[in-house]
Amino acid sequence: MSPTNYYKVGGSLKYTHPTYVKREGDRLLIDALRNRDFCYVLNSRQMGKSSLRIQAMKQLEKEGLKCASIDVTKIGSYVTQDAWYQGFASELLRGFRLREKVKLNHWWQEHSAATPVQRLGDFIEDVLLVEFSQTLVIFVDEIDSMIKLKFKDDFFAFIRACYNQRVDNQDYERLTFCLLGVATVSDLIQD
Repeated sequence: MSPTNYYKVGGSLKYTHPTYVKREGDRLLIDALRNRDFCYVLNSRQMGKSSLRIQAMKQLEKEGLKCASIDVTKIGSYVTQDAWYQGFASELLRGFRLREKVKLNHWWQEHSAATPVQRLGDFIEDVLLVEFSQTLVIFVDEIDSMIKLKFKDDFFAFIRACYNQRVDNQDYERLTFCLLGVATVSDLIQD
């Protein structure tokens, strides 16, 4: 890399970017996700959260874990609850490279008797946890964009329920989440 383009201002750094500085937080996050602990990285903008996510994903994938990253700003915040959850499921398919294998619109309609959050749970349990035998790490980036959603508490309670489900269903021990964004914990869930 020439000296004229060595530094990058703004945005995420690629995994191999020479200016990325590994920090103690990198190791702590990777270790926690490797142990399938719930993680969150909350900080101001342009502080390296997404670059840290990229580093963690690459390291975990090298170790055989399956990772997907969802930027929830891509789903939008002025959508119905059903459309938002279907959008989240669609991003999971994209992240885990299953779009060609799973026909989401058909699957979503077949399960229309369930609430949107139940459908997401069924989707994770019946599709993702069946499709993969490895640990699944779901990175949810830009979570601050969810603060305005009326149903955000349901989503964060759903994540908590996934961890609680480990007692009854061992498959959930292979599922973990990492939330990233500009927020405080109290911004995310009210109950």
